[in-house]
Parts: sequence; structure tokens; C-alpha cells
Amino acid sequence: MTERLSPLDGVHRAAGASFTDFAGWQMPVRYSSDLAEHHAVRNAAGIFDLSHMGEIVLIGPESAAALDFALAGKLSAIEIGQAKYSLLLAEDGGIIDDLVVYRTGDDRYMVVANASNREVVADELRARAGGFDTNVFDESDDVALIAVQGPASREILLATPGFTIESGHPDGEDVPEALASLRYYRAIAGAFRGEPTLIARTGYTGEDGFELYVAPEHATALWEALTEAGAAHALVPAGLASRDTLRLEAGMPLYGHELNRDILPVQAGLGRVVALSKEGDFVGRAAIEHGPAADAPVLVGLAAEGRRAGRAGYEVFDGDGADAARVGVVTSGALSPTLGHPIAMAFVAPDAAETGRELYLDVRGTRVPASVVALPFYKRNA
Repeated sequence: MTERLSPLDGVHRAAGASFTDFAGWQMPVRYSSDLAEHHAVRNAAGIFDLSHMGEIVLIGPESAAALDFALAGKLSAIEIGQAKYSLLLAEDGGIIDDLVVYRTGDDRYMVVANASNREVVADELRARAGGFDTNVFDESDDVALIAVQGPASREILLATPGFTIESGHPDGEDVPEALASLRYYRAIAGAFRGEPTLIARTGYTGEDGFELYVAPEHATALWEALTEAGAAHALVPAGLASRDTLRLEAGMPLYGHELNRDILPVQAGLGRVVALSKEGDFVGRAAIEHGPAADAPVLVGLAAEGRRAGRAGYEVFDGDGADAARVGVVTSGALSPTLGHPIAMAFVAPDAAETGRELYLDVRGTRVPASVVALPFYKRNA
């Protein structure tokens, strides 16, 4: 199968990016160094290409009811301009994908899916919406997505000429007020150089930031304008490698690592995402109400000393001796650039999940002690 290219592929190559295959896409993994890009986002700002993500739109008078049935959350409760994190569950309660849903109109919703699950999410939403007065469109090929993340992100958007807000004010007049008042998990309709642009404030790095949804043919102009305006604010292009360590420090799960079809939300600490209080049935409800088996593993954070980090697939034991019992497995791990010590997320047996419990990571044959800690590992100052 031919690998897909981002509409920003030429920009990345001109910037000297290194690439990797990600869900069938050729995407930049780094431009300079993983550490430099990670620290830039924590201390100033980074710009990311997320055009590989999927965007599926529901339009119609029963779109909210369809999503209430299709997803774990109560999407009918969100307002126009609001976003909500939710889950697409299988009948057995396993997680098919984690999603962000935006309400962009009275009867219009945009579901943002992980790149690897775009087709299955679109197919599932079409099937589950079949009994409702709504239409489902996969608009992924018509959308490019650029994210600016970091403490300087708002200043960079304000310094970028060409933005307007849908209210119709002259260029830039109401942009500062609109960005200042845009709360977390909210979005506003705007334009960049006259072209429709959805400006959202969600993020996946643990820092403040914005996501900009535009048509692919306008993505390069937007990227270049943001990059030029961001130069004075130490903005750097950032790839998938730094994005992964940033989200790990923030304790954010990644589909295929912490989330999959064999994991129920409560096991991954996402029980709050499931709206059991909403009226009516939804796919997976019976399995969620039944709950996982008593010995089902649960997700924990692990923090260690030294420089030897656990990685995905490394085993977790309850001791360092030859007779120690295996109690779990690492799903994501790294030497934290911000904290300076190894961190990991792992699924472990419930009786090994108590905060403060000392466990051992098998790092290439060496048992490395690690303590169970509360997530997230890192939380930015408000």
C-alpha cells in the first residue's frame, strides 16, 4: 500500500525532518533532536503537523442522539463551540478508539479519531447512526491539522497576521479577546486570510496550546505564517518523538499502548469518561456496568531513579529475586526530559497498584526498582 503524505510534506523536507511510518503516513519524527523539541514545547512553543488524524462529521437533527448511542459520553450535553473527550466502545466494553468530539453547529458535530482507526471509526459511526436522522461524512482528506503547543502559543497566534473570528470584525480587531476568552476544550470558528479555520484549545502535550483545522491547500501558508511569527518566541517544529514524551509526562494514554480492544475504560483510569447516568442504551453499556474481572490489570504510573528507562513491552515484577512474580507489563516508558528520571505507564495486577508500592522493571535482564506513583507525572503551572 502506498504511504500517505501530509499536505505539509514539502515543508517538512525543506526543514530537514526525519520521517517515520505512522498508521500508513510518512510523518516527521524529529527535525533537530527529540530533547530540544521536547524542551521547546515545555519552555516556549512547538508546532506540530497532525494532518494524519481523522475527521468524521455528523450532520442532522438527531446527530446528538446518534452520538449518545454510539459513544460512551453524553455528547448531547455539550454546547456549540465545546469539545469533549470520549470513547468508542465495542459491545464487550473494549476501547475501539479514543476521540475528541466538537459541536460546531446546532446539528453538526466533528469527531476527531486517531489516524490508525480513521476507517473503523467512520464505519462504526455510520452503522450506529443508521437508525437516526443524521448523515455521517468522513472529511479527513479535506482537513489539515496544525497544532501550536507551549506557554508561548497564544502570543504566537496573536503575532500571526491574517486571523479573523467569525463575528465579522476587521482583520485582527477581535482576535486577542477571542483567544483570551477561549477556554480549555472549546473551539471558535474563524478564518486565516479569508479561509475557514477552526481554532480549538485541547492539546496532547500537557501544555497550553491551540489546534488549527484548515483545508489542505491552505496548510502551508498557515504553517509558514505561524513559523515566521513564532521565531521571536522560540517556536520550533516538533515531531512525533517529542510529542510522545510530552504526552507520557502528562499521563495521557496513547491508543495501541494504554488503550485497546482488550481494555475497559475503568482499567485505564477512564471510568469518568463513561456517562452511565445518561438515558437510554449505548454500545458497550452492559459490559461497562458488569465491569472487568476482579484480577484485571489496571494502569499505573511508575517512577524510577538513574538513567535506565522501561520501554513498552518490558515486564514488571514484585521483587528482584529469581522467584519474584511477574505482575504486569510496561505500555509506555522513557527517560523524562523534564523530570530527569525514568517514568513509565504500565498495566499491573490490582494488588500491586497501590501508590508507593515498590516494583521492579526488567530492563534488558536487569531488575530496576520503580515506585507506583499517581498520574500525571508532570502538570504545568496554571
